Formats: sequence, structure tokens, C-alpha cells
Amino acid sequence: MGQFSISDLENLSGIKAHTIRMWEQRYGILNPERTSTNIRLYRDDDLRRLLNLAVLCGQGHRISKVAKLSEQELATAVISCSDDAHDYPRQVNALLAAMLELDEPRLHQLLSDAVRQLGFEEAIMRVVYPFLQRIGLLWQTGSVNPAQEHLVTNILRQKMMAATDALQPVQPAKARRWVLFLPEGEMHELALLFMNYALRARAHHVLYLGQNLPTRELPAVCGSYQPYAVCTVLTAVPERGQVQAFVDELAQLCPDTALVLYGPLIQAQANLTIPPQAMLPYLMTDFLALVDKLDPRAE
Repeated sequence: MGQFSISDLENLSGIKAHTIRMWEQRYGILNPERTSTNIRLYRDDDLRRLLNLAVLCGQGHRISKVAKLSEQELATAVISCSDDAHDYPRQVNALLAAMLELDEPRLHQLLSDAVRQLGFEEAIMRVVYPFLQRIGLLWQTGSVNPAQEHLVTNILRQKMMAATDALQPVQPAKARRWVLFLPEGEMHELALLFMNYALRARAHHVLYLGQNLPTRELPAVCGSYQPYAVCTVLTAVPERGQVQAFVDELAQLCPDTALVLYGPLIQAQANLTIPPQAMLPYLMTDFLALVDKLDPRAE
């Protein structure tokens, strides 16, 4: 069970702390504990309720009315409320509440609605990425358990694979080629799966090698496939002190191939020596901009 300060609730819900205090005093929407120094501490149930209230108030419902709803009535109202495709904070809050409740059908519905309204890529960039960033905040407070995280990851993985399968096939002989992989021990695949989709949607050809690939396999892959670029995402592997050695190894193994290096471990390296053939997009928008500048046809 998580413990949240009022500033945590503000960051996670988008509702200002003074508004939370006012709603609490006037309408009794939350039931915080108090420390010995009279500091409010909130629990998971408080966060779930506040997220649902934020969704409904963002749709124009009056707090004086929705504060009277039970938890089940709140959840039902969130699902049935009008769905503005461009109200991204509302969608993110609804996803967070569904995740905290382990409500798989609701997660599927909310994500499917976002894709239907916005298109797959726009839904990922406008809704899913902010959602994942909020999950990161919850991890920092110890308020996401492995079951919740796995539920979200597996649903998103299914959505990404289905969207990729629905794309028109690309002929490798006519397209710019990419190898996508995660290094040995790296299992965080969502960013790489989205890169796979984005490249294929732009008529690039991708050899998707997925998780946990030993780097010693890359010379044979590059020799046979002749890619334009090798792309990887570093989230948990290698150790921070080994990132430079890993980058240097990739440059040696694939000396005639562009390298695209992405992920939190790359971003955290202040003094990384970058090989001449390497590109380091900082954000996913940077990666998309990089790909958009490239002619998808083979040179």
C-alpha cells in the first residue's frame, strides 16, 4: 500500500494541492491519515478516488455532485463520460485509475478508444507516454506493485504487436533496413516495439530481434542483412558504469553501420564518448523526427 503526500497527489492527478484541501474540507472526498506533526498522508484508495474525480470534473461535472458518488458509481461515470479525443489529461487519469484497480477490461477499452479517436501513433505519443511517465512517479513512491505494472505492459505489448501486424508488408530489397534489438539481460521492450511500428509505418524494413540478444551475434546479422542502422534501447542494462564500454563494443562490432542508441541509461551519461556513426535521440519525438528525415528507400 502506497503513502502519498499532498504534493504527490497534485503531481499524479493534476489537481492543485489547495484545491485538494478545499475539496477535502468541504466535501470529505478523501480520508487522509495524519502524522505526529499533523502532515496529511494519503493511501491508494485516496489516489484512485481523486483520479476519477479529476476525470469527471475535467468534463464539467460539479465537484459538489460527484463527491457524493460511491466508488462504483464513480468508475461507471468515468467510463460513460463524454470522450473528447484531445483531452489527454482526462484519458491519462482514467488509465491510471483503471491500472490501480487492476481493471483489465477498462484498460483495454480506454486504450482502444484512444487509438480509434487519434490513430495509433498519436495515441501512443499523446496518451500512453504520459501515462507511463505517471507510472514512473508512482514507482518512486512505492505505489505500483508488479501485478499492476505487468498488466499494463502486457496490454500495451499486445496493442503494439497488433498494430504492427496490421501494417502493409515492406519488401527488404526496396527499403532502408534496420536491426532492432535489446542487449542481453534487457527486458524492457515497449519503446523498441513502438520504434518497430513507427519504422514499418514509414515503409522501412525492420529485422526485429527483440529482447535479450547477445551482442556477439550482431556481426553475423549485419553481414547477412546489411542494415542501414542498428538500434537499441538501454533501460536497465548494462550497469551505468558499463554503458561506455557497451557503446564502444557496438561500434567495433558494426563499424560500417549507423547506430541509434536510446533510453534512460544513454540519457543519464553526461560524458559519453559518441562514436562517429552513432545517433542519440533524447526523446521518442526526436527518434520520429530522425526517421521522418530519411528516405525509406534503400540507397
